[in-house]
Amino acid sequence: MKNADMILKENKKWIDETFAKLDKKLAKMAVRSKDVIADGVDEKGKHVDQSNYLPGWTNGFWGGLNYMMYEYTKRPEYLACGNSIEKKMDGCFDCFEDLHHDVGFMWHILSGANYRITGDPKSLQRELFMAATLASRFNIDGGFITAWNGEQRQNWTIIDTLMNLPLLYFASEHLGDDRFKRIAMAQADTALCDHVRDDGSVAHIVEHDRETGEVIRTFGGQGIAEGSSWSRGQAWAIYGLVLSYLHTGEKKYLDGSKSVANYFIACCCDDWLPRIDFRAPAEPIYYDSTAGMIAACGMIELAKALPVDEGGTYMNAAMNMIRAIAENFGNWEEDKDFIIGNCSVYYPATAEKMSGVHISIIYGDYFFAEAMLKLKGSKFLPW
Repeated sequence: MKNADMILKENKKWIDETFAKLDKKLAKMAVRSKDVIADGVDEKGKHVDQSNYLPGWTNGFWGGLNYMMYEYTKRPEYLACGNSIEKKMDGCFDCFEDLHHDVGFMWHILSGANYRITGDPKSLQRELFMAATLASRFNIDGGFITAWNGEQRQNWTIIDTLMNLPLLYFASEHLGDDRFKRIAMAQADTALCDHVRDDGSVAHIVEHDRETGEVIRTFGGQGIAEGSSWSRGQAWAIYGLVLSYLHTGEKKYLDGSKSVANYFIACCCDDWLPRIDFRAPAEPIYYDSTAGMIAACGMIELAKALPVDEGGTYMNAAMNMIRAIAENFGNWEEDKDFIIGNCSVYYPATAEKMSGVHISIIYGDYFFAEAMLKLKGSKFLPW
């Protein structure tokens, strides 16, 4: 296996050309959608504004994407767009009871990124307020963070929460208070123990005993069924666990990320186009580009964290996925407000219920841009 540096060198021309196209298109989108809290697009390929649907878990991705691009390119249109979206997100403070575990997705890559890039004190206050909000969801007896609201789901954890934990790691580092870090690590330990299976596959949703934290049952969630393998859940685990390793130095998180990554690679290495669920029937084929882009970002961080020769395995897989998805599902029409197609929210219950399948989703574009920035050598880690 070639090492990570060799793989990057061999793909440099493609990386440079693809990033140039991405930057050119995103800069125009930043001007068009300066005041839009984007999620998906309409039938004309234009961003759909979610400003009246706060707080949604995807609300931070468009602004965060623009801050990430600004940090690398210093294009003023990216900063202007990020600032505009971040201010509009203040409307969520009027919906406190509706906030959930995804405040990390919503603010850490938005306000947290802005603070680390520009030093904006208002962004810092947003970030710390949301860290306290996430910490307040911790079940002390059970040792887990409750993901969603509602009495029926108050003892549920989901694998996605791993990606929100960097908000807590940041708060501990900034405030010099390890309580936030301890909560984050407790949740990461729960994910390792109760969500990641021995073969590296992942359970999306787990219900726990409120007093002991023991597993009561698992749910299929956005996968095809209980016991299945929802690919985006796999991707959250790959990236989320390696992020916990980077923030804590605990090798168990690195090993957990590698285990899930190895499973992911084995499941999609035939064409590098992830299906929605790795345990679904062979036909019909339903893709999820978001799973590939998220997993690729995690695998690049794995490659950097591991010895150079071992890291080559994960850099190779990441590079193959990024190229396969960009070349098969990428859209470079500059009047369209999306980059990556064939993204999917869930495995469809029936062939008629396809509203969330093979569409564009803002976090597909976000993680594609993040992956490309990593390949270009950006040292900025939004998480």
